[in-house]
Amino acid sequence: MERITDKHLEVLAERINEVTKNPVTPWTQYKNGRIRSNVGNYHISRQCGGVALYQMTNENGGVDDVFGSAYMTKRDLYNRLRAFLEGSRN
Repeated sequence: MERITDKHLEVLAERINEVTKNPVTPWTQYKNGRIRSNVGNYHISRQCGGVALYQMTNENGGVDDVFGSAYMTKRDLYNRLRAFLEGSRN
């Protein structure tokens, strides 16, 4: 069984953003230094060795835990991201 890396998860999150027509990057920094979140962006969050898929919900950086299960193993998130992508294509 192939080891799941951060790169695997990042690539899938990027593909999800493309398929759902959401911004690929979570943040935009303007010339005046102001930073704003890109509402709708899906991105990988990491904490204490676990990972989760978050979606930006407002311009101030509010997020939603997409799967509602907090942090999980990379393998578990990888499988869920693949299923999410398959469901988004149909």
